[in-house]
Amino acid sequence: MQRLARNGGTAELLRWLAGRADGWAGIVGSDGTVLNASGTVPGDPGRARHTCVPDVAALVAEGVRALTGRGALAYSHDTGTHTTLLFPLHEPPTAPHARDGQETPAPLLAVVTPRPVAAGLATLLADALMPLSLCREAEAVERKRRRVDLAESRGREAVLHLLMTGQLSIAHQVAGALRPRLPDPVRVCVVECHRGSRDEVARVCAEADGGRSWIVRCPVYARHLILVMPGDDTQEDPGTTTDEKVAALVAECVVGISERVPLAETATGYRQAFHALAVARELPGRHVRFGAAPEPALVVGDPGRQWAEALLAPLLTYVPRRAQDPGSQELAATATSWLAFSSHATDHLKVHRNTLAARLKLIGELLGLDLDRLADQAALDLALRIRATPAPACTPSAVPVPPEGAAHGLDEVLRRPAVQEWASHQLAPLERAPGAGTAGETLRTWLACEGRIGPAAAELGISVPGARKRLTRLEALFQRSLLRPPSARYDLWLALRARELAAAS
Repeated sequence: MQRLARNGGTAELLRWLAGRADGWAGIVGSDGTVLNASGTVPGDPGRARHTCVPDVAALVAEGVRALTGRGALAYSHDTGTHTTLLFPLHEPPTAPHARDGQETPAPLLAVVTPRPVAAGLATLLADALMPLSLCREAEAVERKRRRVDLAESRGREAVLHLLMTGQLSIAHQVAGALRPRLPDPVRVCVVECHRGSRDEVARVCAEADGGRSWIVRCPVYARHLILVMPGDDTQEDPGTTTDEKVAALVAECVVGISERVPLAETATGYRQAFHALAVARELPGRHVRFGAAPEPALVVGDPGRQWAEALLAPLLTYVPRRAQDPGSQELAATATSWLAFSSHATDHLKVHRNTLAARLKLIGELLGLDLDRLADQAALDLALRIRATPAPACTPSAVPVPPEGAAHGLDEVLRRPAVQEWASHQLAPLERAPGAGTAGETLRTWLACEGRIGPAAAELGISVPGARKRLTRLEALFQRSLLRPPSARYDLWLALRARELAAAS
């Protein structure tokens, strides 16, 4: 009995008692409601393995009414062929049953057994009351702990979502009840581990950096942990950084970490860490820090910011017809999430795929964009990233509307010398790579096919696995993720478009 209480809990104890009684055993409330049971209840094929007692529910309900009416501490009732035994469970004073603010009688152990009752069964049931009560209390505590853990996990996920959408003040307010405090500046770290081991890896991460990081279970990828770490490297010993410690402590764990970024640019840090993770998968050390690379939103200048504001104006000023419909802020967050996570945005936003599709259709109509086209996706992604980047103090308030639409305005932005230099930096690994012609053809074809592997493979005249292998080599070449979102395909499309415009001029 003690072993069953330790290893199996209430369910195993009841199953054992039902076997000893050769009948039915369960825990019932003071109103006769069955709370836990083991044995056969007619009409319940999920529990029935063989017929052992008739109409258990009626026998137990009758016994509960008799015990309550007589105010007895235990009850035994014989029918023609069976005996019903009822014993109140020992309930700890720290966990009284309450209903509408009033204490209610403790639940009962109920057993229905064939006559004659086996010798010593009543004594056995009395001895089982304390283990059963302790098991129920332990299980109740475990359920509460899980609810608290779930609430904390959802709270941390909500804070990360607010940071990713640039709502810094609200993020600080929500994070105030949790620990540790949000650092600033930060490095964002993405840890990829085995499925089912995320909780254990989270504990290892917390111990590795002394609990200084904000640890979030990724809502999109079930194998990922996201760490928002303090960006002050002076508190870390050289050669023993958190990413290296975690990679060394957890077998087959892969870690990518971003550059130091302001807390307000957590979304940028996450993209960098995700790209570093794609590179780390191919290296024996299993951890990589993101290499320095300019952010396109920082080089577009005032014309780029004005173009972005003009493009996004219909979205940012949108007022829904009904109060329950998503407003401009929610639609902008939806667009940002979808561009980052593609179809996985349903997990990130906690919405149905039909809801996501309807929002994307509305966003496309408001902005005049075809969001099935990679070119329009890249334009919207750049505009949202520009909007998320703090504006210089000298930025003029006037917002000119591009004379020939968003596409013309984007081309003018991409012709700027600073953007041309950024594009050269992005494509430099491609030009230095062995077999640059094949790599360049693969990249251009894949982007021309809207980032879809099947059509790209057909266009290149190779198999789909062959195209995937080429793109995997391009990931290692660019040190960026291409096949899994967040993908660098928007930046590469913009860089190639800027190169085309420079060649045409």
